[in-house]
Amino acid sequence: MKNKNLETILRKVGKGSLSVKTALELLGGMHFEDLGFAKVDHGRERRKGFPEVIFCQGKTPEQIKKIARSIIAHGSRLLGTRLSEQAWKAISADLPEATYGPVSRTMTYTPKGPRKKPAGSIAIVCAGTSDIPIAEEAAVTAEMLGSNVTRVYDAGVAGIHRLFAHKTTLDNARVVVVVAGMEGALASVVGGLVRVPVIAVPTSVGYGASFGGVAALLAMLNSCASGVTVVNIDNGFGAGYAASLINTSR
Repeated sequence: MKNKNLETILRKVGKGSLSVKTALELLGGMHFEDLGFAKVDHGRERRKGFPEVIFCQGKTPEQIKKIARSIIAHGSRLLGTRLSEQAWKAISADLPEATYGPVSRTMTYTPKGPRKKPAGSIAIVCAGTSDIPIAEEAAVTAEMLGSNVTRVYDAGVAGIHRLFAHKTTLDNARVVVVVAGMEGALASVVGGLVRVPVIAVPTSVGYGASFGGVAALLAMLNSCASGVTVVNIDNGFGAGYAASLINTSR
């Protein structure tokens, strides 16, 4: 918890405007704000190291805006995923401090003030240009969590020399995230080249027999390369989050 937030809590307890019980919940990371349609978990940053992330898909623009406002008002960083351009246009005027990434479909905000320097190194490798939106979701997520990210895009197995041209980047990474659709072979190739954890992300990119990413998912789950872990189809957020936890752990 930030010192400013801690001081605010203690002052409210001293003035009698905040009960000791509520203060303990806040300090223990168990506090949430009930908006009626959502319970914003303000204690998550204390428990997990990063605030609650808004999964925007399926939420109305008004709901997204109110949750985002709650998080920003609490003095926390903001990350929203799967935010459509249409929804962003509907809320952007009310969230002028936030930034939208049309490729990653993410909304971000970082409070002003001192900030830790990005740590370690994560390489985000994607097979084809069509996989970039998922790769960008992973990259933005990892950057918001405080990691250095290097992007290697359009380096699939159909032209494997494109991947080898970035061997130094792979060798210097603490974690590699591999994003691929079609047959998902890139994860096994990268897994056989590096000595660090590889997080594979199957995408729904591909023709009919790819079954919306199931073919890539099964290929990655059955990888013969050691150290390859797989997240769900199109789950760039999950990969970026896990990669950053590995990258910044001591």
